[in-house]
Amino acid sequence: MSPDTAATTPNLQTKPSVCPLDCPDTCSLSVVTDGKHIIQVRGSDANPYTAGAICKKVSNYYPDFIHGEGRLTQPLLRTGPRGSLEYKAISWEEAFDHIYNGINSAIGKYGPQSVLPLNYSGPHGQLAGGSMDYRFFHKLGATQLDRGPLCGAVRGTAYTSLFGSAPGMEPEQAGKSDLIVVASNNVTVSNLHLARIIKAAKKNGAKLIVIDPKKIKIAEQADLYIQIKPGTDIVLFLALAAELEKCSALDTDFINRWVYGIEEYLQAAKKYSLDDAARICEVPLEQIQEFLSTYTAANNVSMSVGNGAERGHSGGSSIRAAMALQVITGNMGRAGAGVIAKQGFAFPATPNKLRRPDLMPEGVRMLNIVDVAKHILDDNLAPPIKAVFIYNHNPVCTHPDQNRMRRALSREDVFIVGCDVVMNDSMTYADIILPASSHFESPDIYAAYGQAHLQRAEPVIPAVGNSLPNTEIFRRLAARFGFNDDLFKTDDYQLMDEAYDPKAPQMKGLRPSEVPLDRSLPMLAENDQELIMCKTVFPATKTGKIELYSEDMEQQFGYGLPRYEEVTQNLPFALISPSSSKRTNATFGGHKDSIAIEQLEIHPQDAQAKGITNNSKVRIWNALGEVILLAKVTDKVKPGVFYSPKGTWLKSSDSKQTVNALINSEIRTDIMSGACYNDTFVDIAPA
Repeated sequence: MSPDTAATTPNLQTKPSVCPLDCPDTCSLSVVTDGKHIIQVRGSDANPYTAGAICKKVSNYYPDFIHGEGRLTQPLLRTGPRGSLEYKAISWEEAFDHIYNGINSAIGKYGPQSVLPLNYSGPHGQLAGGSMDYRFFHKLGATQLDRGPLCGAVRGTAYTSLFGSAPGMEPEQAGKSDLIVVASNNVTVSNLHLARIIKAAKKNGAKLIVIDPKKIKIAEQADLYIQIKPGTDIVLFLALAAELEKCSALDTDFINRWVYGIEEYLQAAKKYSLDDAARICEVPLEQIQEFLSTYTAANNVSMSVGNGAERGHSGGSSIRAAMALQVITGNMGRAGAGVIAKQGFAFPATPNKLRRPDLMPEGVRMLNIVDVAKHILDDNLAPPIKAVFIYNHNPVCTHPDQNRMRRALSREDVFIVGCDVVMNDSMTYADIILPASSHFESPDIYAAYGQAHLQRAEPVIPAVGNSLPNTEIFRRLAARFGFNDDLFKTDDYQLMDEAYDPKAPQMKGLRPSEVPLDRSLPMLAENDQELIMCKTVFPATKTGKIELYSEDMEQQFGYGLPRYEEVTQNLPFALISPSSSKRTNATFGGHKDSIAIEQLEIHPQDAQAKGITNNSKVRIWNALGEVILLAKVTDKVKPGVFYSPKGTWLKSSDSKQTVNALINSEIRTDIMSGACYNDTFVDIAPA
């Protein structure tokens, strides 16, 4: 329905809501509904940070996502081979009986750790994203999953290695900066509202430096754009630190008061000169020198380091070195100077109260989510994985080594439950599919990881079909398994109140379930002050200082200091798979705009050498698989580097594989053993 039609249709209501997608901004929404259907999704002013602006994918694709032909509306039982889409409708009671029998069969033969919950970050509401479900699997004694290494943990751990669990600079404060540095963050696609702040800051005279392997849209506004070789950011930032010391441009007063490990850090930085950085990073020396002169001339520098850097082997080191630049120059302790990151630490979350890990038996193993496919295929794993529950996740389209994941989920001796709002590529492998209600159909409360405003939402339409909210699904599963403790009967509003500490000063005397729907609750420092590192919030580390040398990182990973380690390239081209303007990870991948063949951006020099023309089909491949894409010849990418957005579904390629099929799951990041999506090497030919 068009906006004009919606405006003239009688009996329409406009209701507040919140976007639950895996995105740092967590926008407040205004939803037009006829009481049963989502007619239109707009931005609202309830959250002053997002202030009415939302991305096109949310406004354009959500009505189809909720009411389109892919929507799951009733439980289904598989009747044909895995992946065949042969299912029949069954009742919820029958579905729970099948799940009870399938999981108990695995437990009876191999014990409860043969059961694996396979979930990630589909909805970011505290209830749908992880509440009653965690209680259920903790009580069951199922294998635990370390989810962060798939995305986010490397950047998060890099941050906490310096600052601990203290929140970083609020993005709004960048409006007070006279220089903004954006590194590995495709702001207009993945951090939309920061782009608006940058634009306003530039109008007030601020300068912008963008460091990214691709000339992304925000780079077009930059006073200096540095097109760096993927994975080499750390060398640039270490060389800059060494040069700043040489030029006596360090803030020694700030360092003496707030920094631990400065001598060790600067010694490591001296390994690289500016000439080394220019050579290794494939950046003109003049640009590095311009960075230095611009950076040292600024009084208030804010820095946004995105998740892009964490997708390479030296990712943790790159992010630590970037943030360290702000520390050694004293760009902390005042509004407009700092690192824009981890605002989520400002929320008074009580996750143990919500998720109840105390229910879990002692000694339960934890597996890295990146290794799930390998573990399912491993018959020598003790105990083996024999039951998998996929929810809030589309692993076929998001994990590295896609074909191995498909082989793992094809095992007929593994019982698989799938639960989602829509039928996606992972659901097609399930024995039982459960229809989940969307966030528009259930209450929830929302923190954020890119801004500091707590928001709550109520349902704006009734549940579609026979779908149920995640919380109710796991309540009923708990009852079917005989878990009769009161904590499995907690309603959604009680769960909200267990998600955050109502006595925390940020809550202003409100219980979480009482947060107004028409406004957000800002998470401020003591006495309602802005979040300013080393002024209103302080390093939450063992030393009480910002740790440039981290004993924890040394003990856990052998990286007490950031360190560059080059990854061997065994094929001529590097493939980067960034965020898409049409999808959030794989969400909306089933929309008609995403099902079409995806683009591959290629430099004119490489296109000419390989006989590839603009808008022609190409085949890229390595030992793991091959994908058919549509060439877009552009000088916005470097020679030798391809770009193709992540999150596509299998039918988008004639090979029925996506770029995830080409990503080696055995290459890992320096810290947290994270997935190295950007250390993917391929060859290319016309298709």
